[in-house]
Amino acid sequence: MAKKLPGLQRVLDVPSLAAVAYGEIASSLYFALGVVALYALGFTPWVLLAVGLLFLIVALSYAEGTSAIPEPGGAATFVRRAFNDPAGFLTGWALILDYLIVMALAGLFVPHYVGRATGWDGLTHEPWDTVVGVMVILGVAGLRLIRRTNLYRTAILIAGLALASHLLLVALGFVFLFSTDALTEGVDLGNAPEWGAIAFALPVAMLAYTGLETVANLAAETREPGRTLPRSLFTGIGLVVAVSFAIGMIGISAYPAHPDPEGVGGWGSDLGTQWLRAPLMGIAAAFDGPVPTPLADAIMVFVGATGALVLLVAVTTSISGAGRLAYAMGQRQMLPHTFGTLNRRTLIAPASIVSSALIASALLVIGHFIPTEAVRFLAGLFSFGVLLAFTAAQLAVIRLRFTEPELERPFRVQGNIRVRGVDVPVAALIGTPLTFAIWVVSMVTHDATRIAGPLWLFLGAVVYVGTRWSRRQPIFGRVVPAEPDLVPAEEGVYERILVPMKLGLIGEEVLATAIKLAEEQSCAVVAIHVISVPLENPLDAPMHEAEERAAASLAEARLLAAEHGVTVRAEIVRGRAIGEAIVLEAKKHVADLIVLGSAPRWRRQSRFFSPTVDYVLRNADSEVMVIAYPQGVLEQEEEAGGTG
Repeated sequence: MAKKLPGLQRVLDVPSLAAVAYGEIASSLYFALGVVALYALGFTPWVLLAVGLLFLIVALSYAEGTSAIPEPGGAATFVRRAFNDPAGFLTGWALILDYLIVMALAGLFVPHYVGRATGWDGLTHEPWDTVVGVMVILGVAGLRLIRRTNLYRTAILIAGLALASHLLLVALGFVFLFSTDALTEGVDLGNAPEWGAIAFALPVAMLAYTGLETVANLAAETREPGRTLPRSLFTGIGLVVAVSFAIGMIGISAYPAHPDPEGVGGWGSDLGTQWLRAPLMGIAAAFDGPVPTPLADAIMVFVGATGALVLLVAVTTSISGAGRLAYAMGQRQMLPHTFGTLNRRTLIAPASIVSSALIASALLVIGHFIPTEAVRFLAGLFSFGVLLAFTAAQLAVIRLRFTEPELERPFRVQGNIRVRGVDVPVAALIGTPLTFAIWVVSMVTHDATRIAGPLWLFLGAVVYVGTRWSRRQPIFGRVVPAEPDLVPAEEGVYERILVPMKLGLIGEEVLATAIKLAEEQSCAVVAIHVISVPLENPLDAPMHEAEERAAASLAEARLLAAEHGVTVRAEIVRGRAIGEAIVLEAKKHVADLIVLGSAPRWRRQSRFFSPTVDYVLRNADSEVMVIAYPQGVLEQEEEAGGTG
């Protein structure tokens, strides 16, 4: 059945996607810097730089994979394409865990940024920060259920605010805080930090570069993904790596390593202890002294407010990212069908929103009771999922070079070597063993990860097998979602589409299909509402209630079309018979296509179509598309206005 939003629309260009990339990836600085500094101490900027460069290498494979297969799902999509459905599912399932962890961490850190900026210290104390964090997650999810966010219009604003706060800290930091002596103070690799701490910090540092999957998941909504995605990815990621390295240097200059009995290995940095849950606020607080107090307070308020806003958006985009990924998996019967449907109000499935919010809240509560502290537990668990996905994604790009050499690759990673007659990207050959090695390190050094990570994958396997079994699909088989052939390749070139309107679900569904076709064909839509006038009344007889209903249905048509950039010409038509009026209007407007709906009740009367639809099919000069709804669907709708 066509939905009011029947698919993800290609509306993103280079600037907006680059803004989304920076905003998504840079948002992690607000919660990752402290936990990296907790372990890496004076090596924090160098750990961030090393992991950032590895992130850029991985992004090359993502750029090739998503441009060649521009569908929602990110790494899960091209892993499934390269290997099989179970491999794609496990990759996607691991990435869903990462979305949930980002939601949990962002929710947890919001009260710390707000509390530090406003002086409301109660928000920063346990367990109230966890309570507020859960309320933030559930509140954002509740708003998301009411209406989808307008990500594309706000992305540039949010990214601009994040970049402004980062550049402010960097510019003032190099003037007032930066010190080469502080960068080397207390730094003795192998002792401060210990080798084990560096090993722990490397996978945790992946948390500083979240968001690559969110950007890749927007491939289905990107104009010219082969050109837009690579440019946007490398612009956003390159800037984030540079800013992260600079902020790391400023942070360690402000809070150099020092002996700390409660620190890792007997050493610590206040950036990773006192300011663990609001590290950028710690840098802002360090200006109190070097700059006048009023200015320092203003910096604190700006960074705190910006941080809270960016983190709230991170919760929202993580919900959307998890929903898009679940949609792609549900479409291929890897998750229950309810996750593979698009909702008219929220775009993604409401089940995805509710389940994401509940599981993220549960993770936050569980982390609160973990002895190793919530931030460290969640950061370690995040590295398990993201490194597994990065390794699988790069392997998939390599394999696709062998299995599908003719696959169109609008972006192709440069720098290749010949292996058995096939060009293989050097970047993937370097990145794959590196990400896998760090994943092994994560499993060895993070105790909670060794338990929770495999347990999550096992739970996913149960869901996958149960879904395939219930749908009578093979476990290892490849399921391809049905693609309705709405527009024939040769005949289906339309300049004008006529759609009869009415209030109600069927009217919305039929209109949605017409708008979807108009988007694909770049053509006009004529929406009419036929008022059936009884024979005993003149055609111009007053019919106020019918006219109000007609005006309401056409107003809905204009509103929905405007959301999708489609022009609709709306008219109220009077006639003795609805079918005859539709045919006459199609001739008047020289319509190439008429889109109608057929309610299921007619099939119970041994008639597949209603009299209205039957008349239009027999008498219209233009093509007619009839959307026939299954039994039990929209049963409450009464036939009128050409929906049949």
